Amino acid sequence: MTPSLALELVRGAMTTGLILLAPVLIGTLVVGVLVSLFQAMTQINEMTLTFVPKVLVVAGIVAFLGPWMASTFLSYSRQMFELMAQLAR
Repeated sequence: MTPSLALELVRGAMTTGLILLAPVLIGTLVVGVLVSLFQAMTQINEMTLTFVPKVLVVAGIVAFLGPWMASTFLSYSRQMFELMAQLAR
């Protein structure tokens, strides 16, 4: 295995991970900001008020985008297994 191949594998893993996690991270960021604004305006400082909406948003995003996320992850995994088989020869 050459250093350039190893670097390409790491870059592919990082890119795939970021693509898969971006919708969840952006969704929780938006909900977190909106809940923080609501808490600042109403002066309600309840911990469950920040936790429950984020969990619901993550569950909704995973339910909605789950098939796409699974297919993306499976295609990347398939590519890695094929590459490992080629490197073993």
